[in-house]
Amino acid sequence: MLHFDRRLIHNFDWVLTLALVLISIMSLSSLFSATWNGGPAPSPLFFKQLYFFLIGYAVIFLLINIDYSELELFAYLGYGSVCLLLIYTKLFVKTVAGTQRWIDLGFLKLQPSEPTKLVLVLVLASCYARRESPENGYQLKDLLRPGILTSVPFLLILIQPDLGTALMLAILFISMTLFARLRWSTLNTLSLAGLGCAWLGWKYALKPYQRRRIETFLNPEADPMNHGYQIKQSKIAVGSGRLFGKGFLEGTQGHLNFLPERHTDFAFAVWCEELGFVGSVFFLACYFFLLLWGINIALSARDKFGVFLAFGLVMLIFWQAVINLFMIMGMLPVVGIPLPLFSYGGSSLLTTLAAIGILMNIHMRRFHKR
Repeated sequence: MLHFDRRLIHNFDWVLTLALVLISIMSLSSLFSATWNGGPAPSPLFFKQLYFFLIGYAVIFLLINIDYSELELFAYLGYGSVCLLLIYTKLFVKTVAGTQRWIDLGFLKLQPSEPTKLVLVLVLASCYARRESPENGYQLKDLLRPGILTSVPFLLILIQPDLGTALMLAILFISMTLFARLRWSTLNTLSLAGLGCAWLGWKYALKPYQRRRIETFLNPEADPMNHGYQIKQSKIAVGSGRLFGKGFLEGTQGHLNFLPERHTDFAFAVWCEELGFVGSVFFLACYFFLLLWGINIALSARDKFGVFLAFGLVMLIFWQAVINLFMIMGMLPVVGIPLPLFSYGGSSLLTTLAAIGILMNIHMRRFHKR
């Protein structure tokens, strides 16, 4: 039931809120610059992202008023819903740039793969919380259920095709499974199986453009006008910021259109160019403090479900952030993973803010008895 418990005011997570507000301000400032056309008013994309931020904050308010344990009751309903949305996307949505990822709702182009990440964390947390971990760790047979639950949306997203998001589901499964603790024999078997799947994927599953992305990452000069160009311009933008940056709205790589996808995949490169090393370190300090605080929430949760849920939510944000940051520095291939809370996009932003709302929920109820 949705109701407001006045006792929760005393346990409200002001620390996480402050970190979130600081990151939100920096995100909107960077988007304002990345999409600025030289006129007196911000771009329509800026107002649209601000609109999504306001909706996301409203979602946080709603989520903190529902005991997070009740979310477990709806985890599988949500799982079935996102799988149906992924099937609908594949069967009925028009292909855009060779992919089928977005459902046009008018006010929002919903990318079902984004909430799928959040729902998968809920389902895996429920799986591991309900089952007692054996003394020596989980065996292969114990991973059958969570493995199948991960595989279904993984395959549905892979055929869109969206390799980056599909791999994120696999990374979430691996992270939460390792946190649940495996036997060494199980870990060795899964590692060998993973290497085998990677080889088979490279030989038979990856599409030509996906292979080119990886080959370009290894040798950017071989594709200087496509993904090699993206990586080179991103590295130039990051490096040209130097210590204090070129100044707000003064970045040349972004405003002269050298840097592609400057408001989505490469949004942080714009920030690096304009705010420099000092501004980048400040942002990263706020960002990873938020994640460390999330780990603190996991460690102080009142029950096993809360522990697994909080840990999974932190991993959801952490791995996307790491992949995106490594991507703009040329240390990983371009895979289209956004920087949560920073890259433009309604589905990603609302999913991330919902995850933070659940983290706040777990923190506020750490002293409550079930």
